[in-house]
This record gives sequence, structure tokens and C-alpha cells, in this order.
Amino acid sequence: MELAYILSSSEDEEFENIMYRRPKVIRRRPLYFEEYDDIDFHARFRLSKESVTAVLAEIEQEISYKTEQNNVISPMKQLLLTLRFYATGSHLLSAGDYSGVSKTSSHRIIHRVTAAIARLRPRYIKFPMLAEEIKREQMKFFDIARFPRVIGCIDCTHIKVQSFGGNDAEYFRNRKGYFSVNVQAVCNANLEITDLVARWQGTVHDATIFNNSRIRALFEAGTFQNSLLLGDGGYAVRSYFMTPLQNPRTRAEHLYNESHIRTRNTIERVFGIWKRRFPILALGSRFQKVDKVLPVIIATAVLHNIARRAGDPVPANDPELVLPAPWENLLQEGNIAYRHDGPGNNGMQHAIINDYFQSLL
Repeated sequence: MELAYILSSSEDEEFENIMYRRPKVIRRRPLYFEEYDDIDFHARFRLSKESVTAVLAEIEQEISYKTEQNNVISPMKQLLLTLRFYATGSHLLSAGDYSGVSKTSSHRIIHRVTAAIARLRPRYIKFPMLAEEIKREQMKFFDIARFPRVIGCIDCTHIKVQSFGGNDAEYFRNRKGYFSVNVQAVCNANLEITDLVARWQGTVHDATIFNNSRIRALFEAGTFQNSLLLGDGGYAVRSYFMTPLQNPRTRAEHLYNESHIRTRNTIERVFGIWKRRFPILALGSRFQKVDKVLPVIIATAVLHNIARRAGDPVPANDPELVLPAPWENLLQEGNIAYRHDGPGNNGMQHAIINDYFQSLL
């Protein structure tokens, strides 16, 4: 008797679920690639149509569905949905409504497309390794402010996230009071990202990230010959790593600092352009797991490089984005505790000042 009641009750509940199940809604999926002109398209998706076409060609097979049945979402619409999410940092529901898909579908598509773009990293985020590549980068940096032998400028930037909760949540709260991932990047003279480390919590110091990075190991091993990195005063002076002088006295030292600051300004500009192009980096991701946030950082860096190589216009300033001016960190260097990793590591710095910058006077 009890078994019969249980079966009867279960069947009634299933019937009620069927009776009250919401009907499936087929939303209109706009053809934004055709509907918008080049200006409106770039303003909404932050890449030109040519760049979007190039990205789609790289990932189309990976994100395509095996069948065209059941109103399948095309690869182009999946890519534009993801780009719109990067461009607004909005809720998944809003991104889905804009593209004519459900919140569940938008969640699945964004992670799927993000992973596909992030896997392009080895092709688009590359540090110069060959002798001719190194020489070419040194010449491009030299043309900025005549600083010799520079192969890259390095710094860290905080990518805003929400609290991930758990016992380790406070490790992500940075010195400015919000939760973030501290991302290290190296750039070239074309404002492309050539090396990226996106895995450290917001509380971790920039110097700690560099000391544990692959790029430091390569420089220590002499992989880049006599090339130099430029960084701010928060890093240690090394034979391959130049920082500005805290208290320049001679004309040669002032010239060294001026050339250093103007050259290193490239990495500050990279961060500004990167975050203006993809405001989700500045407004903050609402993903609740760090392993969902890191691919977004990598994917947007890949897209940034694609846009730079294609000559896409830089997005206009957005008053809703609170970003530091490119020179803000430079002006605050006097408040940084300058580091020296050992007593003899600034010998190369003195040699550059005395042998090179002194000769320019």
C-alpha cells in the first residue's frame, strides 16, 4: 500500500512538472556582424570586423557544433557574445539577452570560447628568442628615447575580481582594498604583450612574482645575451634589469632617468589600452572560481595582441572606467622602496650611465 502511494505521488509530481514547465522560447539572434557598420561594431565588440574574422578562423572548428539541428548557435554568434561580455563586464543574463540566448547558454559559450582563444597564447604572446628578433626589438625601443639594448618593459597590474570565498579569500585583497589577481606582463615597443604571468593573488608583491617567473630564469641563464629589461623601483637592480635612480645628481643620471621613464611608459600604456579595450578587466569578473577568471585574462591578452598587429583603433576613454593615467605610477616612484639585490648588481647600471649617457652630453 505504501509502495503504491509512493509511486502514485511520484507520478503526480512528474505530471505537475510537465504541466507547469515553462515553454521553450526561441529568441531572435541578431546578425550584428552585418547590421553594424565598422564604427558601431568596434564600439560594441572592441575589435574590428577584420580582427574578429581572423580570430574566428583560428577557433571556428573548435567551437562549432557537430550538427545544425535544434537552432544551434553559430561560431560567429558565440564569438560576438563572448566579446560583448568582455566589453561590458556585465551579468551573463545581460550578455545572453543581447545575443538572443539564455543565461545558461551564455555561461557555457563564454567559457568555451574563452578557453579556445586562450589556447592561442603560444602563437600570439611570444618573447623574442632569435638573435634577429632580439636586435629588432632593441632598435624599436631605442627609437623611443635612445635607451640602449632594451628588449622589454615589465610591470604588474591588478585585475579586479569578486571574492572567491573560502579560507584563502583575503589573499586576493590587494593594498587598495579590493579583490584582484596581480598579473605580470612584459611588452614590446608596439605595445604588444610578449610575456604574461596570471596566477598570483592580489596581496603578492610584484618582485615576488618576477623572482618566481620563467622570464627571470631565462635572463639569469643568459638566453637574451646582453639585453635589458626596464622596470620601476619596486624591483631589484640586476645586470639585466634596470630601474630608475631614486636621487639622480649628475646630468648623465638625469638623462638616464628621463630616457628610462619615457621608454618604460610603454608598459603603462599597454595596461591602459588593454583595460579600455576589455573593461571586464577593470570592472571586475563575477565568476566565483579563480580557474574561470584566469583564462579570461589570457584570452583578452591574446585578443589585445591581435588588435595591435592588425592596427585596430584604440578604444576611446570611458568615464565609467577609473583607470590610472599612464604616467601615474611614474610620478609615484618616490614613494617606492627601491630594491637592490646584492651590492654589486648595480654595476651595469653605473656603466650604462657613465659610458653611454655621459657620452650623449
